[in-house]
Amino acid sequence: MELVAEQRGEMIVVTAFGDRIDAAGAIHFKDRMRELTQAPSLRVVLDMSRVAFLDSSGLGAVVAVMKALGPDRKLELSGLTATVQKVFRLTRMDSIFTIHDQLPDGLRQVG
Repeated sequence: MELVAEQRGEMIVVTAFGDRIDAAGAIHFKDRMRELTQAPSLRVVLDMSRVAFLDSSGLGAVVAVMKALGPDRKLELSGLTATVQKVFRLTRMDSIFTIHDQLPDGLRQVG
């Protein structure tokens, strides 16, 4: 899975360019997210609008990234597809993460 990060003020926006975060790619996902989020930022927004499938390993990887950011940094999620959103809802992780329907205003690319 390709992950691309962009610094936007005090925020890092990471876009996931892949349709799955599962057991096969969870370790790569975690490692790459750690690399991309090393720059100082108060918030990290993970755009998951292209991710159609997330299994328990993928969910664990997202949680691991949140924990790796530490208590002073926040991982937010955006653009969850219906299937991925259901995983967060069923596991009650939707109460742990801030989830945006789409990238917050001012963060979306124009064009």
